[in-house]
Amino acid sequence: MLTHEDVRRIALSMPEAYEAPHFESASFRVNTKIFCTLSRTEPRMMLKFDPEDQRNLVADNPEVIWPVPGYWGQKGATYLCFPGIEDARLTDLMRMAWARVAPKRLLA
Repeated sequence: MLTHEDVRRIALSMPEAYEAPHFESASFRVNTKIFCTLSRTEPRMMLKFDPEDQRNLVADNPEVIWPVPGYWGQKGATYLCFPGIEDARLTDLMRMAWARVAPKRLLA
């Protein structure tokens, strides 16, 4: 079962990723853009996906993945209950979110 530290480790393994505060959450960014936030108290995180990817991911696993309510959710912000996701799967999902905001020079 994944922990907050596992999420942090995976997020920071992305090229040029760094951690910064974001309200009551930790955020993980590349080139100043957030790709992940991590609740400090709940086993929940947010990843930014393309809205189509978000719809497909939610349809495949609605028990642990759901859109953030409101405007941000319509733009692809997606909550994940990370204890319900395996390490390798979270790494893939994190890479998708990271790639959405990473500079093109890092994607090559």
